[in-house]
Amino acid sequence: MTAPLISGLARLLVQHGRLIEADAEMLQTTAATNKTSFIEQLIQSKKMSARDIADFSSKTFGYPLLDLDRIDPSYIPQGVLDSKAMQAQRLVPLYKRGTKLFVGISDITNMAAVENVRFQTNAQVEPIIVEDPKLAVLLNKLLEASGANLKDMVIDEADLEMAGGDDAPVQDTAANLEIDDAPVVKYLQKILMDAINQGASDIHFEPYEKFFRVRYRVDGVLREVATPPLAIKEKISSRIKVISKLDISEKRVPQDGRMKLVLSKSRAIDFRVSTLPTMHGEKIVMRILDPSSATLGIDALGYDPDQKATILEAIHRPYGMVLVTGPTGSGKTVSLYTCLNLLNKPDINISTAEDPCEINLPGINQVNVNDKAGLTFSAALKAFLRQDPDIIMVGEIRDLETADIAIKAAQTGHMVFSTLHTNDAPTTLTRMLNMGIQPFNIASSVILITAQRLARRLCSCKQPVDIPTEALLNAGFDQSDLDGTWHSYGPNGCEICKDSGYKGRVGIYQVMPITDELNRIIMTNGNAIDIADQARREGVLSLREAGLRKVKQGLTSLEEIMAVTNE
Repeated sequence: MTAPLISGLARLLVQHGRLIEADAEMLQTTAATNKTSFIEQLIQSKKMSARDIADFSSKTFGYPLLDLDRIDPSYIPQGVLDSKAMQAQRLVPLYKRGTKLFVGISDITNMAAVENVRFQTNAQVEPIIVEDPKLAVLLNKLLEASGANLKDMVIDEADLEMAGGDDAPVQDTAANLEIDDAPVVKYLQKILMDAINQGASDIHFEPYEKFFRVRYRVDGVLREVATPPLAIKEKISSRIKVISKLDISEKRVPQDGRMKLVLSKSRAIDFRVSTLPTMHGEKIVMRILDPSSATLGIDALGYDPDQKATILEAIHRPYGMVLVTGPTGSGKTVSLYTCLNLLNKPDINISTAEDPCEINLPGINQVNVNDKAGLTFSAALKAFLRQDPDIIMVGEIRDLETADIAIKAAQTGHMVFSTLHTNDAPTTLTRMLNMGIQPFNIASSVILITAQRLARRLCSCKQPVDIPTEALLNAGFDQSDLDGTWHSYGPNGCEICKDSGYKGRVGIYQVMPITDELNRIIMTNGNAIDIADQARREGVLSLREAGLRKVKQGLTSLEEIMAVTNE
């Protein structure tokens, strides 16, 4: 008998023998936990492909099957449903004829969505089965096209008067900016939505003497996307500060805040806001924090199979210290939270101290460090040790006191995760020695160090490139690597990647477990070169060597690896 927990498409797949009951229940539970759809989890598990799911739904329910790749988005009927409604209902109108509306849907068991569309449009809704990933791509395209381009959105003087004049008091400006139809509010909302849709990690609002610009950091590269009128810089600044709960009257000192943008019932994006007084106004940088990035799973991070096995073995130990190192923006936080998410179980007590907390994960006790109030990393760590912890995460080891407490926690039966700012894994150990930590404390606590970088991933439009053998050897390839079984690829440029040739990023990792031989070098005050030589003998890849593997796999270009690794 099918378990009552299984419903909808999962139940049907079990009844037809396409999925075993335990797998269906597990996937449905995971989907609910991650706030994603059952179909997304099923595809990620690789138990069924998107095409198989669509074929099954079509044959079982008798509805036609359509390949969305053949649909031109410009032919989608306009004004039937707005893009937000399509995203919420997870369907798209394809064709309207008389009172009939044909809609593409991937989960035909979601009849509530079909009924909602029938109610909203007063039409006879006819479902057509489509593949879920292709539906997601089409919905994103429609969402991007739903608003005007930022550069085309012009705010004239009349609009500025509606939003509050330059001479208006700060209180009046804040009040006016709360008006939902104020032009500045709409403009800011468009900036935020475009940044999310383009996969930006940061948004920069930069006032200068004669112009005001907005830039996105996409795949690690800053791009100018708009130059709003200089007259609205104060309006935008005040609006951001209001919704981030900052003091709008204080413009002389930096401020830090946080805001949340709710996209749907299942998805919300957090923004970390930082203001900085400059010569010509306040520069504001908004870091986009997507909680879903921590729930993608360790496979999505880009570890090689041997590196993944080493990390999983280390984080599941009962005690010890795991350190992640790399420059700002190299993905350390996402890596740490991915590990914490794997360990986040009802029988495990996890506490984190961060400055500030970037990703919100239910089930983890997260503490924001506040130096002014006396809540430092070391103070938070001392409090954690009185809270019966199993796992502790320290955002960054900055001083000897924090390091000492973290090491003592690792030595007394706790698993400790933390980060340091060093160039690679071997230099992390010498950095700890330079901080004043005793060698025997390092040797008895640190069990693994991983250094990482993020390189831009080549878009699907990539093209083969011919690189001279001498250049490949100089980059770090061995002669044995040049056996003709692989090809180098370079950027080309298309509509998907905005002609940059790159789309997304891939992680490059140096994973160094601390072995007995490395501990002996640490105990005898060995330097970073000694540690690196021993690690190489034990098969640990340098960051450059790990990056060259990504080149061989066709994931990124050689020039990108040369740019992000330095040897």
